[in-house]
Amino acid sequence: MIYYPSSAGGGMKELFRKVGNRSSEFRPNIRRVRRSGSYIYEEFMPTGGTDVKVYTVGPEYAHAEARKSPVVDGVVMRSADGKEVRYPVLLTPAEKQMARDVCVAFGQGVCGFDLLRSQGRSYVCDVNGWSFVKNSYKYYDDAACVLRAMFLEARAPHLNVKLSCLPWTRVEQPLEAEDGNSIFKQESSTRTGTFGRSEELRCVIAVLRHGDRTPKQKVKMRVTQDRLLSLMLKYNGGRPRSEAKLKSAVQLQDFLDATRMLVPRTRSGKESSDSEAEAWEHAEKLRHVKAVLEEGGHFSGIYRKVQLKPLKWTKVPMEEDDVEEERPIEALMVLKYGGVLTHAGRKQAEELGRSFRNGMYPGEGTGLLRLHSTYRHDLKIYSSDEGRVQMSAAAFAKGLLDLEGQLTPILVSLVSKDSPMLDGLETASIEMEEAKTKLYEVTTLSEKQPLSSSLKSEMPWMVDGGGMPENSLELMKKLVELTRIVTAQVKLLCKAEEERLASTALNEELPPYDQARALGKTNMDVDRIAAGLPCGSEGFLLMFARWKKLERDIYNERKDRYDISKVPDIYDSAKYDLLHNAHLKLQDLDELYKVAKRLADGVIPNEYGINPQHKLIIGAKIARRLLGKILIDLRNTREEAISVAEVKQKLESADGLLPSRLHKKHEGNRISGKVRVAVDSSRQTCTNEDEDDTQYRLDPKYANVRTPERHVRTRLYFTSESHIHSLINIIRYCHLDDSLKGEAGLVSDEDLQRIFEIKELDYLTHIVLRMYENTAVSLEDSRRFRIELMFSTGASLSPLEWLQATPRNRDHTLPVMPPDTLQEEGSYVTLDRLEKLMRPFAMPAEDFPPASNPQGFSGLFMKGVRRWWFSRRQ
Repeated sequence: MIYYPSSAGGGMKELFRKVGNRSSEFRPNIRRVRRSGSYIYEEFMPTGGTDVKVYTVGPEYAHAEARKSPVVDGVVMRSADGKEVRYPVLLTPAEKQMARDVCVAFGQGVCGFDLLRSQGRSYVCDVNGWSFVKNSYKYYDDAACVLRAMFLEARAPHLNVKLSCLPWTRVEQPLEAEDGNSIFKQESSTRTGTFGRSEELRCVIAVLRHGDRTPKQKVKMRVTQDRLLSLMLKYNGGRPRSEAKLKSAVQLQDFLDATRMLVPRTRSGKESSDSEAEAWEHAEKLRHVKAVLEEGGHFSGIYRKVQLKPLKWTKVPMEEDDVEEERPIEALMVLKYGGVLTHAGRKQAEELGRSFRNGMYPGEGTGLLRLHSTYRHDLKIYSSDEGRVQMSAAAFAKGLLDLEGQLTPILVSLVSKDSPMLDGLETASIEMEEAKTKLYEVTTLSEKQPLSSSLKSEMPWMVDGGGMPENSLELMKKLVELTRIVTAQVKLLCKAEEERLASTALNEELPPYDQARALGKTNMDVDRIAAGLPCGSEGFLLMFARWKKLERDIYNERKDRYDISKVPDIYDSAKYDLLHNAHLKLQDLDELYKVAKRLADGVIPNEYGINPQHKLIIGAKIARRLLGKILIDLRNTREEAISVAEVKQKLESADGLLPSRLHKKHEGNRISGKVRVAVDSSRQTCTNEDEDDTQYRLDPKYANVRTPERHVRTRLYFTSESHIHSLINIIRYCHLDDSLKGEAGLVSDEDLQRIFEIKELDYLTHIVLRMYENTAVSLEDSRRFRIELMFSTGASLSPLEWLQATPRNRDHTLPVMPPDTLQEEGSYVTLDRLEKLMRPFAMPAEDFPPASNPQGFSGLFMKGVRRWWFSRRQ
């Protein structure tokens, strides 16, 4: 049994011996480990969705096969004759030594064991008795060689000569015809380059924003109650001046229990004094907090968190002696919630994964699935720490790899979190505040000092505050008026819920809190909509609190000042309700959406820089680490491809071997095998934490595929809007950096205009870099590796237009726009040129945390380079 943490959605997966095409079942409602007997529990080890089965024939030989792990979706992959699909893979030198140790320690010459590769290390998790391989020509041939050597060693040692392959001609297993990635199918697996030569896809890198979500919310209030202050001390280690962050299910449950005890059970009437008004507002905020924590019926730390920050302290004498200790007497409570991936967001991500599979890789139909299942596809998926981003990554992986079942097992098995690379705006907070200040000046002065029409028409993206409407101030006034109208309507809808709460008897028991109910929905809740309730788990109370806060924050009547930073929040809420709560028929919501969009199209892009130079500064601070990792991915792919080509050339030149006969020199998984390859050390500069990644390399000798040497690297980075804006700003303006004066840009003026006019980078916006290798060009030619830049604006269609024109308004899902190229037809961007333009904004490889040389992979790969289709050169 596998128990998943609440931070990943919770639930349990039950593993069992294969029944039909199933090997496991996910139980989302089981969230507690068994305590009725004696059990051993150990930490779950993610393996990238793959298990390795190892079989020994004596201490000198081990055969390895990889299969799809049952922990992913529980579906068993079977061949046409009903056998489980497995492929021979190469063992590392350390894993070969493990096989020898297992064989010797257990005294079992013929045995099998299970190997887990997790986070750069290998672990033996299960050793079986008499176990051998069925239906594997490789194993039969190798076992025959081993047995022959054993017999000759025992009876005729003078005749014993170690053979790397059998001396007779072996009948090859027929190649599978449905290999959609075969090099013999040039029209599907290769593409024609700029110079008319065929190119092979080597690398696909994509940076994606998360899918459709609920509006993000925040509640702030000062608290002085002992229950909450004691809770803060409980979770900050008893330090009176330290803040406490409550995120786990247990912590949030404690906070909810304390809040329930503090919320008044009845509402008072009209307040007659300022103190009563303040007490009423405090009670309303507590009710708001309670409603948020009870939303959905299940805690998940990736969607809600509470911060308690001490503000005031006092000295309190200790009971036993005269020593005084410091105690907090007031704290600031901050509750952050919302931002939950909706049912529409999951569907968008999954559908995008399917279209990505079919559109981004050469080959028809299941080309990527075939490539991935035969361990010629190196896939890594990274996510930020936010729950909506993690679940978007899992849903995308489900569609990309044609998986089944719920997202939690997929998330834990295939998605890696990298918060330092994909989270946070703190590094650029000062510059972003400067941008907001300048943007406010542009907004308020736009009517008095209109921009030059000639400059706006030629290069509007070069103007400070470019994209802001000329009548911004008038639109802000209209925005405030329409927000008040919508808020008043939601308050009326909330009235029935308030009356129900006010009529609750004082002695009535609180309803039971069901921990097993899942937060968020995988499908639209038709019953709630039919009953006239808001979509999802948001009630009218929370919906009113959301709009009331926006109404209060957008305009300060006393100071007569607008807060333009709240424009994106109003636009976010208006679009969400227009898409998901259209059945509530709020008047003027469509008009509010139109006004908010006109303002948001100017405000949001300018928050990440008021002009191109400012955008580059902010973009480099936010996306520096991500951009550095992308360049390392591309370099590692290039070095791998060049090293393989060099080795092939040297072997063919020295021995006169054809590529089809090159694998005869391969010794398989004989434990004495070593890697001995000379590589140009001048190119070994591309290392990073990717060195620790788990690798599954196909054994080409018996792989039963037409192109065992073909290998594609895919890196997917799921993040938030800030990183998408930062990265696209660097791509389109990088040539304006002082160190690159005179360089042409990566994006043409036509595409600069197109991106400027798009403005909104909506949910599942993605940037794709594909690298091709032109094998007809010499290794020294910079044109050997070409970069293709593609860009999609995500689900950027207007809900007003889309939902009126299609029946898909029934599931609240906007389509994701397909990606377009950012390059002119016939242009050629080499990897060298991309590196030159991007390097000033990227974290250098040497600044990344040093990659350790983990046990289990020592000696397999030379520094920065992967080796795969050989294990020994004789």
